[in-house]
Amino acid sequence: MTLYPPARTTTTTRPRVQRPHGPPDGPPRRFRIAGADLSASIAVFLIALPLSLGIALATGAPLQAGLVAAAVGGIVAGRLGGSPLQVSGPAAGLTVVTAELIQRYGWRTTCAITVLAGLAQLGLAALRVARSALAVSPAIVHGMLAGIGVTIALAQLHIVLGGTPQSSTLANALGLPAQLAGASAAALAVSGLTIALLLLWPRLPGRTGRLLRKVPAALAAVAAATALAALAGLGVPRVDLPSWSSHALPGLPEGPVLGIAAGVLTITLVTSVQSLLSAVAVDKLAAKRATGTGTATTAPRSRLDRELAGQGAANMVSGALGGLPVAGVAVRSVANVSAGAVSRNSSILHGLWIVLAALLLVPVLDLIPLPALAALVMVVGVQMVSITHIRTVTRHREVLVYAVTLAGVVFVGILEGVALGIAVAVAVAMHRLARTRITREERDGRQVVRIRGQLTFLAVPRLSRALHQIPPGADAVVELDGSFMDHAAFETLHDWQASHLAHGGTVETTGPGGGRIAEPAPAGRSATDPGAEAADGQDAGSSSARSGSHAAGGHSCCHPWTPWRNHQCGERPPDDETGGTTGQRLASGIGAFQRNTAPRVRDELARLAREGQRPSQLFLTCADSRLVTSMITSSGPGDLFTVRNVGNLVPLPGEESGDDSVAAAIEYAVEVLRVESITVCGHSGCGAMQALLNSRADDPPSPLRRWLRHGLPSLERMASRRHAWARISGRLPADAVEQLCLTNVVQQLEHLRAYEPVARRLADGTLTLHGMYFHVGEAQAYLLAGTDEVHSYDDVFNQVLPGAASRAHPREPARAS
Repeated sequence: MTLYPPARTTTTTRPRVQRPHGPPDGPPRRFRIAGADLSASIAVFLIALPLSLGIALATGAPLQAGLVAAAVGGIVAGRLGGSPLQVSGPAAGLTVVTAELIQRYGWRTTCAITVLAGLAQLGLAALRVARSALAVSPAIVHGMLAGIGVTIALAQLHIVLGGTPQSSTLANALGLPAQLAGASAAALAVSGLTIALLLLWPRLPGRTGRLLRKVPAALAAVAAATALAALAGLGVPRVDLPSWSSHALPGLPEGPVLGIAAGVLTITLVTSVQSLLSAVAVDKLAAKRATGTGTATTAPRSRLDRELAGQGAANMVSGALGGLPVAGVAVRSVANVSAGAVSRNSSILHGLWIVLAALLLVPVLDLIPLPALAALVMVVGVQMVSITHIRTVTRHREVLVYAVTLAGVVFVGILEGVALGIAVAVAVAMHRLARTRITREERDGRQVVRIRGQLTFLAVPRLSRALHQIPPGADAVVELDGSFMDHAAFETLHDWQASHLAHGGTVETTGPGGGRIAEPAPAGRSATDPGAEAADGQDAGSSSARSGSHAAGGHSCCHPWTPWRNHQCGERPPDDETGGTTGQRLASGIGAFQRNTAPRVRDELARLAREGQRPSQLFLTCADSRLVTSMITSSGPGDLFTVRNVGNLVPLPGEESGDDSVAAAIEYAVEVLRVESITVCGHSGCGAMQALLNSRADDPPSPLRRWLRHGLPSLERMASRRHAWARISGRLPADAVEQLCLTNVVQQLEHLRAYEPVARRLADGTLTLHGMYFHVGEAQAYLLAGTDEVHSYDDVFNQVLPGAASRAHPREPARAS
């Protein structure tokens, strides 16, 4: 292919580019609310209103506190949080914690503790530790929620029966027989109707039932119970909302410092973990909704650190206004997504409806019987003990962790129960790590050593014993049916293998599926040299997956890559071995993929097909065939949103001249996919940069020349005296072509900043830009230091060393490694 360089032009006029921090062009954007958000907010409001009153009743707080928390959770957390479709408010998971704090320190001090917990959440968000909450085992989280659900259900059962709950779960359980003997008929009638409608409402049959199911079950149940109590004149206690003028606000914390600190810690941990897990679940639900409807997800995925900060701000405001602690709530969030919400406006509007109801519907709310609210919360508590969660933890053999956490929360407390669950989870993990089965048998004349489980130093004595029982000179097979091998086990296996080969034996190592990890090496080497395939802590499963096609390819000298068309091991294979026509080679490659790779990645690709793509970065690089982006970035399906073109160019906005493909890709990646970074990657020996250097004004016009004119600013930058030549790992570029390749990366980063979506995300601090240079001959990657700004002095590309990237000052050349 011959590259025709474009002609240099000195009279090119470029359209004015809006500065990244300048005012937007055109009329100001109007605040608009989608119809889907409006209808979803009403649906969520109808669910949140009775639940908020019921949770306040269960905690022993003033009933108005539930309404305050619901309004603040919708407005403050909805506006500031990082999960647009999540709905926050008083959560059933906080009922036990809040009730204990109110009983021990009083309501005003509990409000102050809520404010301090919100402040702590803001601190955690500033430290950007939100994702660490997801490291907690799901069995512990599910066990904690189930324990809270059991505690709630036992306490509310007393109110359902017309009595008063006791101070502890054990006391509530022991007092049930006496409470059943003295149950109130009126309370049973109201609560029984509520429970019946809650369970039967979603199952109403026929067309009429489909219309009625549009009304939330919680609202229908509480409304029916209220009508029954009013029409039948039942003597049951009812909601009593006092005047807002007498609403209790927080006071200075009174009580032991350690006790108050423990309360702050408990509310912080429970609200944070519940909110973050709920945000992740909402993302999955929104992705599933988009896949089911065949449309892209409108709302971006959650930003967990921002969500944690939003929850902290909501807790501070709620506590300061005399409200309950706030957290992301799964029930309301699921209803929000199911109702079709597309933005955070739905959550904000639901909070506004709560405010209007609290101010205008007090006479109606005062008619609600308390046993109906208690029955509603009791059903929610029972549903927190999820059969699906129990099946999941049983399938993953973590039922012991679940049971210990549940029992600890019920009988000791939430923090203590979670601590017990973590201890048991660590013990179970250590047991699994140490539980390795090593067997030796003779099969088809070969000695087979099978290793099941993780191969760590704890199993080295048994491994060594089994290996040394193999007779010298025998044909041996080592089956690694696990996913991890540490350094001690690797050394043991490697040393035995070298000794066995020296005595005339052969060794073959297979992976978890029984497939050969590598083909026999030449010159009498082992069938699989662990030194070529494993390292300290190597994931055996992925090693096997990467090299699974060696059996078909036969290139054993380049572990673990599948051989490619232009690959050469020493001598180039004869033409008759390389595959014939292009079509035949293509079919052969596809066949090898279907045989060897597809079975290993099918489950992962099926998951990506269900959930949609969520790449973390946009990777813009050259179309050169020698650049394999997945190889040099160690990425896989779903990781990179890749754009390739001749010269890795980013046309300035308005200069595309009919080709908007790059601009469209940038807009889609930044606005829809919400990528976190954009990388511009150049490379050595770029034909496009060579064409730019050789360009002449009288060159014939062509599509390639018209495209490469977007690289003219890179030529101007390299020739400008305002910019020093870029350096690469402390040295000057080898020639003008390499200098232009480096300069072009820096110039295209400047072009990226001219795009309005990129400039906005950069100003928000939610997007970063990276410059990268790949030297093909050296197989070495370099990163541009300090890409937060494009520098007027030296642009330094630092070598990426194994384990860590160089951090040279952006205006000081990095020393050669």
